[in-house]
Amino acid sequence: MSELMEPFHAFGFYAAINALVMLILGVLVVRARVKTQTDIGDGGKPAMAGPLRAHGNNSEWTPMALLMIWALCPLGGSIWLIHGVGVPLTLGRIAHGIGLSRNTGPSPLRFIGIVLTWIAYIVGIVGVLWLVFFPEAAMTAS
Repeated sequence: MSELMEPFHAFGFYAAINALVMLILGVLVVRARVKTQTDIGDGGKPAMAGPLRAHGNNSEWTPMALLMIWALCPLGGSIWLIHGVGVPLTLGRIAHGIGLSRNTGPSPLRFIGIVLTWIAYIVGIVGVLWLVFFPEAAMTAS
């Protein structure tokens, strides 16, 4: 596990785990399509709403967060900063995906997923901007 203490290895780990989450959510959409015999869109069938939104929501939020993790690597972000974005992002996306796949209404897992994703974004945004405007901070942290 010492590889996860190297910035680009940690980025690769979070990219792969979040890609797996995306794949699973995509499979759930296909499964719902087969079950409801829906070729495109939601077909006006309520059973399609949860899987479609879980996959769509993940597609909306995950790429930019992964891009911020990637940006932290060459900017000299510490491994703890990278994990500070990656851990809440990954746990948040898993929680949100489960919550929305089970129920399209409000749920504790959806709420936790949203909050963790926002935490990942805030940490990532602040970290990237800090390293862009104060690059000497990366040098002193090393």
